[in-house]
Amino acid sequence: MTEARLSLGRLGEDLAVRHLEQRGFTILARNHRTPVGELDIVARDRSHLLFIEVKTRRSTAFGVPAEAVGARKQRQIVRAAQWYLASRRFPDLQPRFDVIAVIAGRGEPAVTHIANAFGL
Repeated sequence: MTEARLSLGRLGEDLAVRHLEQRGFTILARNHRTPVGELDIVARDRSHLLFIEVKTRRSTAFGVPAEAVGARKQRQIVRAAQWYLASRRFPDLQPRFDVIAVIAGRGEPAVTHIANAFGL
């Protein structure tokens, strides 16, 4: 992956974390690696344990960022979340899968949080 793409991804994740923190979410992990995949952000919001995939684009010329989280990617995120849950105890929290789409082109970046974007 090129440095420009890595930089864009980091920017999107930083904006996503800022968005979540401003809304009272607690960030538990960033870029958490498991043997079956990576979780971009793990956060807590009241009674939910959120597994958040962040997709960042410079424009919508090739579609909106959230469209890149297809069935295969969803399965990978679910497997990584299961691994995360197996290694920790969260008995009172309900898992939820969210997507944060960031468009970081010209002007102010647009951050869209899609809560409960997909399920098991």
